[in-house]
Amino acid sequence: MNAKATADYLAQLSSSYSPIYGQAISIRPMLPDDLDIETEFVQNWSAETRYNRMFSAGSYSSPERLKKITRIDFSRDMALIATVMLEDKEVQIGVARYVRREDGKTCEFALTVADAWQHRGIGRALMLNLIDTAAQAGIESIEGEILSSNKPMLHFMRSLGFAVEFSADGPEIRHVSKCLAPAAAAPSTPAQGASAATQ
Repeated sequence: MNAKATADYLAQLSSSYSPIYGQAISIRPMLPDDLDIETEFVQNWSAETRYNRMFSAGSYSSPERLKKITRIDFSRDMALIATVMLEDKEVQIGVARYVRREDGKTCEFALTVADAWQHRGIGRALMLNLIDTAAQAGIESIEGEILSSNKPMLHFMRSLGFAVEFSADGPEIRHVSKCLAPAAAAPSTPAQGASAATQ
């Protein structure tokens, strides 16, 4: 698929809404130009958020890793970011992403919301958009791994219809999964290799 078709596909995945507290929030695919706001977003995680996301409070994403994860192969994977305009500057406040597995039918997701923006419905908006995008892409099941101590996240997953099970990786991990209904009208996804790089 050519560059225009890819841009049209990504535009279909972009949206904006204004929650009850009034701040307009945009949700859109992550692009290579988002490296700076992604870097700032990750660097501002609290120790608790970092631990829940990385399973280690000391983990830190290197510049090389951050550069890699802002370059998405949209024919396989997806990363959606939530942003707001603060003092005329776009600031990233959340990200939800999935990586398609080798079978092509399942994917693994990850979700993180900035500490100051948690419990405002941003994670739900991101996940609902991500789930819909995955279904439109022909993915049949979305799965993830969550710390068993992260009770709010497990409760959130159940509210989205995810099944929560013990993980083979140990008692400190829970495996969550949700079967996706086929999308009624799926937009065309870019052809393999149409994006800047593979995540």
